[in-house]
Amino acid sequence: MDDLRESTDVESPAEGGRRRRRRGGRGRGRAERAGRGERSGRGDDAGDPSRPPSPALARGDGREAAETPQIRSSSDRQRERTGGRAAAGGRRAEAAATSGGSVRWIAGAVLPVLAVGALLAFLVLRGVGLDDRALPPLEELSVTRIELPAAGQMRVHVVNSGPQPSTISQVMVDEAFWSFRIQPGNLLDRLDRATIDIPYPWVRGEPHEVKLLTSTGLTFAREVAVAVETPQLSWDSLARFGLLGIYVGVLPIVLGLLLYPALRRVGNRGIDFLLALTIGLLVFLAVDTILEALEIARETPGIYQTEPLVFLAALVTVLALTTLGRTRRGREGFTPLGVAYLIALGIGLHNLGEGLAIGAAFTLGELALGSFLVVGFTLHNITEGIGIAAPLLRDRPPLRSFALLALLAGFPAAIGTWIGAFSYSPTAAAVFLGIGVGAILQVVYEVARLFGRRDAGEDAPLFSGLNLAGLLVGIAIMYATALLVAV
Repeated sequence: MDDLRESTDVESPAEGGRRRRRRGGRGRGRAERAGRGERSGRGDDAGDPSRPPSPALARGDGREAAETPQIRSSSDRQRERTGGRAAAGGRRAEAAATSGGSVRWIAGAVLPVLAVGALLAFLVLRGVGLDDRALPPLEELSVTRIELPAAGQMRVHVVNSGPQPSTISQVMVDEAFWSFRIQPGNLLDRLDRATIDIPYPWVRGEPHEVKLLTSTGLTFAREVAVAVETPQLSWDSLARFGLLGIYVGVLPIVLGLLLYPALRRVGNRGIDFLLALTIGLLVFLAVDTILEALEIARETPGIYQTEPLVFLAALVTVLALTTLGRTRRGREGFTPLGVAYLIALGIGLHNLGEGLAIGAAFTLGELALGSFLVVGFTLHNITEGIGIAAPLLRDRPPLRSFALLALLAGFPAAIGTWIGAFSYSPTAAAVFLGIGVGAILQVVYEVARLFGRRDAGEDAPLFSGLNLAGLLVGIAIMYATALLVAV
């Protein structure tokens, strides 16, 4: 019987499967109810100690508790896969758009350059279609300098400033053909330079004319106004020209600065008058410098475009000094000592141009230096020293500042005499003078801003009868002293 009972208690396979399915259904139901409770009561009931634990946790069923947070529906998994594919597609589209924009930009920048290159190559190789017409030759030779290094010797410096190559065939001096030696050769391409040595017995103090004849029959002439032996570079010549520059540059500026103690006693209205006088001096210097620069620029080969360079140099200098002043001092600009340094810089560049003219004129025999001329330069530049001291009348700068101001304003005259005598370049001289014009114009603006800078903060009118009188007096002084130093 016991065996029969045990046999009847044995579970059939069908009943075991039904019981397992019922157990699995109950487990899934508990998991879904736990998930809904977690989503709906997260943050409210999770931390409530009065809430009884779930049956699964109470039974210690770790398997079901661990699997519960990981259960996700098929729709959630589908949305995640769809979102991932969309994000990847967006990244690929963005990368494609970026690469496509770069390609278009490169194509837009390269294609015009290639088109211009093709056009230039066509014009160079095929011409402009006028080869069948008989056009005159386009030759232009510029004689930049004629030196007389020794008795019976003449040296001519020439540059091909035309668009086509040119061949120098013959040389004439005073309407007579002379033998010559040319280096590096008589065929000059565009912008090529050459030096021509002519054994000609020039006469001291007499004018001479040199003509260059090309293979096409064109002539290019240059005159030596007064034949004087060209000074050679040596310590003695450097000392003589340097001393001349100090005479006409440094010493007059120092004499003008020595009036600083007396000028401090004139009062505010007197200071305004002196500032206006300084503006008059600077305005005259600016006009004189620009005219001198343009005169020198006309002597240079036209291919160098020196005249536009003069104005561009002046403009760039004004912008650079304005930017420097705003950077160092903010919206207030330069201090009075800074304005004095600017005035000294502008006057120094002007004196550099004067030194260039003196050195070149002495080399060419166009200037007879004498005591009267040195006195004229001294009187002319003393007024410039007063203009440098005018912005400092309300301050007490140290003595070394006055020494630096005198060197900055006067010593460029000595440098100019050296360059003009031994290595004169009209193009460089014109550009330096253009820089001087820009510096002077910027200084005029800075000096005008000094009006009304009182210790008590009260303003003085810029346009008044006293200031106008000072402006006119400054211009008149510069004009009168310039009559003594006309070169």
